[in-house]
Amino acid sequence: MQHSRHLTKLAATLLAAAGIALTGAPVLAQGVSQYMPLVTYRTGPYGPSGTPAANGLDDYYKLVNARGGINGVKLDYEECETGYDTARTVECYERMKTKNGGAVVFQPWSTGATFAITEKADTDKIPLLILGYGRGDSANGKVFNWVFPVGGNYEVGDDVILQAIGKREGGMDKLKGKKIALVYHDSPYGKETIPLIKLRAQKHGFSLIELPVTPPGLEQKATWLQVRRDKPDYIILRGYGVMTPTALKEAQGVGFARDRMYGSWWAGAETDVKDVADGAKGYNAVVLQSTANRDAKVVKDILSELYAKGQGTASNKSEVGDVLYIRGLLAALFSTEGIRTAQEHFNKKGQRITGEEMRWALENLDITQARIDELGFNGILLPIKTSCADHMGSYKARISTWDGKEWKISSDWIEADRGIVDGVDNESSAKYAAEHKITPRTCQ
Repeated sequence: MQHSRHLTKLAATLLAAAGIALTGAPVLAQGVSQYMPLVTYRTGPYGPSGTPAANGLDDYYKLVNARGGINGVKLDYEECETGYDTARTVECYERMKTKNGGAVVFQPWSTGATFAITEKADTDKIPLLILGYGRGDSANGKVFNWVFPVGGNYEVGDDVILQAIGKREGGMDKLKGKKIALVYHDSPYGKETIPLIKLRAQKHGFSLIELPVTPPGLEQKATWLQVRRDKPDYIILRGYGVMTPTALKEAQGVGFARDRMYGSWWAGAETDVKDVADGAKGYNAVVLQSTANRDAKVVKDILSELYAKGQGTASNKSEVGDVLYIRGLLAALFSTEGIRTAQEHFNKKGQRITGEEMRWALENLDITQARIDELGFNGILLPIKTSCADHMGSYKARISTWDGKEWKISSDWIEADRGIVDGVDNESSAKYAAEHKITPRTCQ
């Protein structure tokens, strides 16, 4: 199969004028193909984080195609560079949604873009697959019919962090009288879990200090002077991109112990700590399914079936298996398992599926341990089972800790409190339904 940039000069000119770059689309000479938009951000202030995730996505689609596709259907995937800009991501969506037979799933790869595209996806009947970002309340499939935060949402992540802190103190009741600071990216992503943390604060008697950081987060002096003044017992860091290493350096500067800092899963990758190294030692982050994993069979398969033949996407194969690379693999896995599930249910093996069929499949995912082992994701993924009402399929996460050289799992699986997570998500989704005049489904 030959890969090329198959844009006409006119299309390329139009895209350049819009600031959009479409690249990496395979030209499929024969047979049936399924078009897969692949939104990426390899450039801009968040490029160092976006690149490994994009490489993981790209490599998994390559692996699937190299093995003959999904029941013979090859993936016609194509990158659209956004620079993590919401307007450019919406442009990518509009340009790609009807290409080559039409998109059957779209992954926005940013919370802001997910907010912007949610209503469009409803109208266009294209499911949004959001892996660990976007609207947490979209876990409620009764309201959000077309949005799927498969694997976990931000509320799950921060509830697991609070439980880990509670366990460290000897029980959630021991949080009474403690001070927890939330240092957050001043964006929808950073603000997403404030209602949940406030609810936990009321329940357990700790005080919450809210410290917003203006994106991209290079200037944090005032924030950390306040940390030094208020002396919180713990910090939850909802950072992304350059904000995270900057925060770790500032914490070091004011003498705040890094082992009392817990980052979100977008603040817990190699790019967040490698420049701080020993200065970040002891720093913790919640893990969306898996941290770095080079022992998983799927990673070894990618190295032997792609990189050994010079066909891998990453410029440095040592990055294959890094935290965000694995996240890209998971995003690709959920999309391809959705296609496979739809093909089998609708008796369309060897054929393209539609967006509506993909939506049904994402609502009926049942990735068992046996299937995980078969796919080579053992050690990366826990079983996932979604439904009409539950578009997430998992409430579990773990904590990983930076030892100065690599991330290592440092906790057992922790299950978020479903009552608290669902309560926050249901309240938010009910407001969304009222504002948008949506009648929630009954989901028998």
